[in-house]
This record gives sequence, structure tokens and C-alpha cells, in this order.
Amino acid sequence: MGKRSASHLLFVLLCLSSCLAQAQILFQGFNWESWKKQGGWYNFLEGHVSDIAASGATHVWLPPPSHSVAPQGYMPGRLYDLNSSKYGTATELKSLIAAFNAKGVQCVADIVINHRCADYKDSRGIYCVFEGGTPDTRLDWGPDMVCSDDTQYSNGRGHRDTGAGFAAAPDIDHLNARVQQELSDWLNWLKSDLGFAGWRLDFAKGYSADVAKVYVDNTKPTFVVAEIWSNLRYDGNGEPSRNQDVDRQELVNWAQTVGGPASAFDFTTKGELQAAVQGELWRMKDGNGKAPGMIGWMPERAVTFVDNHDTGSTQNSWPFPSDKIMQGYAYILTHPGVPCIFYDHVFDWNLKQEISALAAVRSRNGIHPGSKLNILAAEGDMYVAMIDDKVITKIGSRYDLGSLIPSDFHAVAHGNNYCIWEKSGLRVPAGRHR
Repeated sequence: MGKRSASHLLFVLLCLSSCLAQAQILFQGFNWESWKKQGGWYNFLEGHVSDIAASGATHVWLPPPSHSVAPQGYMPGRLYDLNSSKYGTATELKSLIAAFNAKGVQCVADIVINHRCADYKDSRGIYCVFEGGTPDTRLDWGPDMVCSDDTQYSNGRGHRDTGAGFAAAPDIDHLNARVQQELSDWLNWLKSDLGFAGWRLDFAKGYSADVAKVYVDNTKPTFVVAEIWSNLRYDGNGEPSRNQDVDRQELVNWAQTVGGPASAFDFTTKGELQAAVQGELWRMKDGNGKAPGMIGWMPERAVTFVDNHDTGSTQNSWPFPSDKIMQGYAYILTHPGVPCIFYDHVFDWNLKQEISALAAVRSRNGIHPGSKLNILAAEGDMYVAMIDDKVITKIGSRYDLGSLIPSDFHAVAHGNNYCIWEKSGLRVPAGRHR
């Protein structure tokens, strides 16, 4: 092969790898009740690795891996102790990660570091003496590592909290140099020993973006997404306000400050979308003609989702309308941002075929986080948008779309009140959907 041909091949391969790196789909591989699974969740999920990979997932989000006072893992204590997890053992977790990696799917750990549960009481009789879960002193902390303004647990020697408080457990002082170093070491151990590639940062409002940047810079994950929960702003009539810029600006600010691969769950898009599908699809276009959520401003750093273990599952704290779930997936799987598929919808709601068909459209057309979005219509009963000039998405109850769909576009996926067209596939009459 000549130098010119070799150089051309290298260029093509680099372009292909760049495209594949951009075309991401996150899959949440658990729900609020997964810890109860007989035989262990890790073992059970390993049996579904092929199905999850076939859904188009490039990354899978796994539950908190460590010992925890609460069985779901969100009240962690001995961070290095993975064998006390209700989801399974360290060996089983390694096997699960290896199985995903063999299918080309990277694993994202749920990282809960805002707060921590202690094993012992100090001389004051307060639970604030922490064990790391190893024979040595790693992560063996005392009250000095608790934020000074967390007065229920603190001895007053720590720094003030850099974020929101968490009443149920001691807030960790993330400005403490030892805390930063030992948590960074633990995260790097999760990468090197377990095989994790990225982090989902639980309750990221609990510490500043500058603190999060320290951990991201120290551990160099390939994927990071933060939970910065906002329930939107509401008018006096109980309806979501027309302008949600304050909420999405908070998400953008966080991602910009942390930098690198840092992204945030797009709670703004979720809130707008689940209100819009109830006959208010005009909400899906802001005053500047863009998408109303984070994806309208910084789509490359937005992770969109329909529901998760908090908003849906058995907690059901902010659920998407159950009869319109597929409209939600039609939107996020064809739009900019990184879409996140929820375990329940694929395996418990029997939506695997429909969701996989939408994911295939995304993959086939190379839709990626920064794809170009052109909103063609946004009215009460109809939302239509073109993505990268190759895909058109329609959600809403309106059947006749007039001349909105060009004659060279063909329907390739459809369901209850949604339809997807692309420039190749099964032809149906222009302007109509099934």
C-alpha cells in the first residue's frame, strides 16, 4: 500500500472512530427494586448483556457498587467494601463489566460521594468515624472530614459545604486535601481494578462544580454525567412556566465549569416534554426557535431521559405520562444530546422492539449529541422536527401533517402518536403517518 493510500485509510479510520465516539446512548441498568433480585442483580443483568448491547447502548449505568446503610446503595459507608453490596459481590461485578466490555459497551459507576455513613461514634457520641473497607487507613476518616456547617455531625474544624446540604448523613468536606486525594484514589481503583470507564455523579448539587472538576481531572473518565435535579419553575396556575432558562442555565454552567467529558442529565427537557405530550407540544420550541431544554443551548453536554429509578420505578416521584412513554423515546432517541434508556421500559414494559427500532434510526443516520435540529412545527397536538437533514420526527395526535414531510422522506418507525421518517426505508404517502 502506498503512502498516499495509507494516509487516506488512516484519515477514514480516524473520522469513523470520531463519529462512533460521538454517537452515544446510555442505558440505565437497574431500578429502585433491583437490589432485591434473588441470586443477585449483577448475575441477573449479565444474562441481559446481549439484549442491552443490541438496543444500541454504548454505555451502561450500574448502581452504586459499595457497602451502604440503605440497600439501594445511596447511603454509602465502607467504599472499598464491594462484597457487602446488595447487588452482588466484587467478583460478580467484575464479571458483569467484562461481559459488557466484550460487547463494546462501557460501564458507568453511580458515584455517591456528597455524603457518607459512619461505622462508629466519636467521643461526643456522634456517628462520624468512618471505615474505608480495607486493612489499612484509606478512607478511614473522622469528624474533621465533615463540613463545618453540617452541625448535626461536625466538630467545626472542616470547611463550609460548597453545595446543598444533605440531612440524612454527614456532608463530606470536599475541600479537605486528604478527602480529595483518597476519593480520587478510590475512583481510579474502580477504573483499574473493576473496569469502570465513567461516572454518574449522584446529588451533584451537594458540592460545587469546582470540586467535581477536581475528581474528573484526577481520574480522567471517558464519560461523566451529573444529577442536578430541578423540577422546573411553575406559574401560579400550577403549569410549568413558559421560560425555564434559569434551570437549564444551571446545567450549562456546571458542565462548562467541570469541562472535559462532563455532562448533566437534562431535567429541563424531561419536565418540558412530559408536560408537552399532554396536548401542549408548543412547549417544545423556545422563543428563539430552539429546543427548550439544555439540548437547546449545549446539546453536546446534555443527557436526555424519559424516566429513571427516582422519577419512575416504584418511587414514581416525577413520572412521565405512562401512556405516552414512546413519544418521549421518539423525541430523545432522534434528537441531539445523549439519550438514556431506562431498564424498566425495555424489559418490564415490553417496549424493547419499539425502543430498539428508534435506536437503530439514530445509529443508521449517525445522529450524535451535537446534531443539527430544525423544528418545523410546534403546536398543541403536533411537534415536527428535522435532524441533520436526514431524519424527521413527529409526535402528537395530529394525523394530517399537510406538506411538512418532503416527498423523498419515508416512514421507518411508528407507534401510538409518533412517526419517524428518513431518506431511505419503507415508503408511505407523504404528509401522512401510520
